[in-house]
Amino acid sequence: MTIVTDVGAPDPAPTPIPAETRGDHRGSWIPNWGMITTRFMELRRRRGLMIALIAVNIGIPVVFLGVRLISHAVAPKSYGPAGGYSIFTTLVAGFMYVFGFVVAAVVGCTAGSVDLGEGMFRHLVITGRSRLALYFARIPAGLAIVIAMVAVGYTIVCAVCVFAAPTQLNYDGVNVPVGLSRPALDSWAAAHADKVICDFNFRGGPGSSQPPPNVTCGGQSIGPPPGTVIRTKDGGTVTVPAAESPALIRAFAVTVANQDYADYHSNFLVPSTTLMVQVGLWIALEATIGFIVGLGLSSLMGQRTVAVILLIVLELILTPIFSRHIISHLLNVQRGIVGVAMAHIEPGGLPTPFSGGGSGGGGGNPLIPESTLASSLVIVAWIVFWTAIGAWRMKTRDA
Repeated sequence: MTIVTDVGAPDPAPTPIPAETRGDHRGSWIPNWGMITTRFMELRRRRGLMIALIAVNIGIPVVFLGVRLISHAVAPKSYGPAGGYSIFTTLVAGFMYVFGFVVAAVVGCTAGSVDLGEGMFRHLVITGRSRLALYFARIPAGLAIVIAMVAVGYTIVCAVCVFAAPTQLNYDGVNVPVGLSRPALDSWAAAHADKVICDFNFRGGPGSSQPPPNVTCGGQSIGPPPGTVIRTKDGGTVTVPAAESPALIRAFAVTVANQDYADYHSNFLVPSTTLMVQVGLWIALEATIGFIVGLGLSSLMGQRTVAVILLIVLELILTPIFSRHIISHLLNVQRGIVGVAMAHIEPGGLPTPFSGGGSGGGGGNPLIPESTLASSLVIVAWIVFWTAIGAWRMKTRDA
């Protein structure tokens, strides 16, 4: 008996291999390198967004410093040096800090809504990739662009402020050598007594029972005229001599310089290396917060425009108001605003953002009170909260 095999019969179907066995990690919430680079390329190809990033973070500082460099080169007597400590603090606290947050928030809002806006969300979901991985891939991709732009602009500012800094300190309108010790400043003041007496601030205090000497400043005489009888604090009297002796003028100039030494010593020609590193990290953290909040908010709302407007209002309107005006029943709410917390942890040596003095109360309108620990916790809470909110909305959104 011969058995003939049916050649046309199909082979039995292969047994499915579990995903864990064949190495398919599409269900993992951790994004792989390919997902991150894809998100990066999607953002980088948006030319309008990249032009805005470059214009704000790099273009505006370059134009500002370039104009100062050219002006000083053409007319050095009319225009001061392009760099220096004061220019550094002005650009960092007055511009890069605020607009770095705004631009980073715009990038975050774009990254969080681009898939929905272009109708690609459904196609991403049907690939089987974890929605959490799709969301988390946007964070390193977006930060790689934002931090790189901020770093380039900040490096240019630091370079110009260091290498194009003034060589002599202008203090109270007088060109004074920088870095003098107290005895050295006293010697310099004695040699330039008229300038010190006319221009330096004199606030009385120890040694001020002696009246100011009669010195001519700008065509006008300061100090009482000769022959004037002045009553001192101890009840005695002092008669202004007919002619001031040079020794008396020099001694008074030294007294004024001694009073101003602490203020003089706090002035710098160039920012220190430590300050530049600390400020760079501070600005990078501000940009990171702006991106993550924008990413989470736009993911929650499902679109970009309103999210961008809300974050601009928060940074440019609400934060300056709440950081300086105490509202009794809302004080804890004010402390919970991330911009207020960031202002409290800014490196020393910078003016407080949104104009004014430092958080220590040096300005006429200091920041609201908040500890460094509380500020740090507020910053961490904002990062964690908006990351969690954005990931949750991504996971629960209908495809």
